[in-house]
Amino acid sequence: MPDIRLGRPGQHFDVIVLGVGGMGSATVYQLARRGKRVLGLERFDIPNTMGSSHGETRIIRLPYYEDPTYVMLVQRAYELWRSLESRAGEQLLHVTGSIDAGPADSWVFTGALRSAVEYDLPHEVLSGAELGERFPGYRLPRETMALYQPDGGFLRPERCIVAHVEAAIAHGAQVHGRERVHDWQPTADGVRVITDKDVYTAERLVVTAGAWNREVLPFLSSLAVPERQVVAWLQPRRPELFTPSRFPVFNALVEEGRFYGFPVYGVPGFKFGKYHHLGEHGDPETLDPAPGAGDEDVLGRFAARYFPDGFGPTMALQTCMFTNSPDHHFLIDLHPVYPQVSFASPCSGHGYKFASVVGEIMADLAVRGTTRHNISLFSLQRFGIPDRRAAGVAAAPPPRRALGTGAAAELLAGHRRQQASSTVAGDDAAAIRPFW
Repeated sequence: MPDIRLGRPGQHFDVIVLGVGGMGSATVYQLARRGKRVLGLERFDIPNTMGSSHGETRIIRLPYYEDPTYVMLVQRAYELWRSLESRAGEQLLHVTGSIDAGPADSWVFTGALRSAVEYDLPHEVLSGAELGERFPGYRLPRETMALYQPDGGFLRPERCIVAHVEAAIAHGAQVHGRERVHDWQPTADGVRVITDKDVYTAERLVVTAGAWNREVLPFLSSLAVPERQVVAWLQPRRPELFTPSRFPVFNALVEEGRFYGFPVYGVPGFKFGKYHHLGEHGDPETLDPAPGAGDEDVLGRFAARYFPDGFGPTMALQTCMFTNSPDHHFLIDLHPVYPQVSFASPCSGHGYKFASVVGEIMADLAVRGTTRHNISLFSLQRFGIPDRRAAGVAAAPPPRRALGTGAAAELLAGHRRQQASSTVAGDDAAAIRPFW
């Protein structure tokens, strides 16, 4: 029988990245281009439809209503996406303009306007009636106020992942799909990672596992909560109104909630969804991956009321996942105990546009432990989690989560036997603190 393992037992890297979706693929690339020996591990295919980085399109927008802090990050993200496009030789970012709309006193409109003014972004303020005249596919209430920004648009998430992975491999990275991580352990000089196929060591570990982050880092259990999300593609009654040149991407706060949408691109249909769709939270394995009639009804009623020329036959429904923090801002930080471990847990439903710059940030944290980018808004400490690194407090490890039997346990046993026969600085056994 052939050996199915993808690396040698005990193979060592500068950095291991867990999760090769939007954020992880960018991180692997940024590390590899800096000359680091990096391994990216993904439990599913690359790319895949299991997490949060699929569905043909993702919005990118500059006037950030959530907080102006994001504007400088998304400006850098634009630069990095354009650089990746040049390297890949294909268009990954399509400019359509963006609309942020809602009642005049709503946080969506006022927040977008604040960001546009604070960062001197080109923009126009339109009433609901003016919006409909300018872009006839829109039929938002006349009292709506909308901010139009000409630089917004959409990214192609699957192609972005492929471009990052291909560029990373060209710089010498190893990337493995369909390899599930069973355990990770801090060691005297880095980390040990045990998968269902091998055992690896590294000086640094970066966790970008999306909805699975809290499985890898249990202290995130209440801070990075997966949520089921559904998007629809409807065949427009007047398709000429929903082309990229005539239909900006949008975020709109209406009576039924906050929605987002795209022009027709890539697959048939006008694509849109509702933020925090039906409010269904849980572990990734327990959330229903199959869209149903209830999902279609919620989305169809929105389109019929506000985009009637887009309300035609359903072409497709698809699920994905948000991973939400309590305040819906990102989580990007070093591990509160082990400084050799860093993590990114965007995105509370608004993070893909930042993948390119998050990759740069995570590479900074892995290499230097800090970054030039302002990520203070994303710190763990805002939730009262103490930074034991600074205090030098040694934390007692939680009860070990059993690896069980089979290939992973055998690989770990073999790795330990190999280590026992070699000289290790310090008491390696005492240094191993399994985290879960």
